[in-house]
Amino acid sequence: MWTYIKFGLPALLLIIAAAAVFSKKTYRVERVIAAPPEAIWAVLMDTVDYGEWNPVFVKAEGAYADGQVVNTFKDPNGKLYEVTNKVLAVVENKQLRQKGGMAGVLTFDHQWPLQPVEGGTKVTQFEVDRGFYVWFWDDSWVVPSYTKTAEALAAHVSAIKRAN
Repeated sequence: MWTYIKFGLPALLLIIAAAAVFSKKTYRVERVIAAPPEAIWAVLMDTVDYGEWNPVFVKAEGAYADGQVVNTFKDPNGKLYEVTNKVLAVVENKQLRQKGGMAGVLTFDHQWPLQPVEGGTKVTQFEVDRGFYVWFWDDSWVVPSYTKTAEALAAHVSAIKRAN
């Protein structure tokens, strides 16, 4: 038994560590919105109004330019979670990138690249989750939720255009 504990436990810890480093899941939702990147960027940067239009990220505290934002997101069951995001990139009218989570357990790298295309802007939500918890986490709601967010963003940008 001692031999198993002596050699088995380190092997198990090595397997968990490898899983934490190499396990990942990727999500991508794209939508073309009939507006220039500047109009979409203005909405993404207006963290005060997230609750007015965003069905998933219902609250954002802080400014993306400050390097850290606390987002409150709602899962499909209506449960709210507060997540602190470290802002990695804010490239005006082109990209917002943030990450967070607990290293080794579950981390996320969430990006909003904006690309001008014929007829408007291609808006992408792209996320990579890593860590051993991706083996156990039911992520079936992520893409549908990001799709709802993209639809809500398009509707909000359209409403702003009509109001102006």
